[in-house]
Amino acid sequence: QVQLVESGGGLVQPGGSLRLSCAASGSLGRIYVMGWYRQAPGEQRELVATITTSGYTNYGASAKGRFTISSDNAKNTVHLQMNSLKPEDTAVYYCWARSSGFPKGYWGQGTQVTVSS
Repeated sequence: QVQLVESGGGLVQPGGSLRLSCAASGSLGRIYVMGWYRQAPGEQRELVATITTSGYTNYGASAKGRFTISSDNAKNTVHLQMNSLKPEDTAVYYCWARSSGFPKGYWGQGTQVTVSS
């Protein structure tokens, strides 16, 4: 079964850090891009960061300077290191992949990140 399995979400205090991971498995085919999007209640889903298999990265405005995306192509895994977290970072974070089997993209289930005292 095709899966994007996310891990690392949870509750953290403002100023703290979290590391999210996403592992792809199943019949996705050849993966071209993986990344992270997030969605807070009542808001649109927004880009956090993406990375291609060649290492090209793209960041949303809210992530620049605080978050870093990285990948392990051999393991079909992507990571998101989140530092200096703020309450406004609270959202459901979704892993996403574009592949030969899913040229329009494929979404993970999402993992909750809550930044609160």
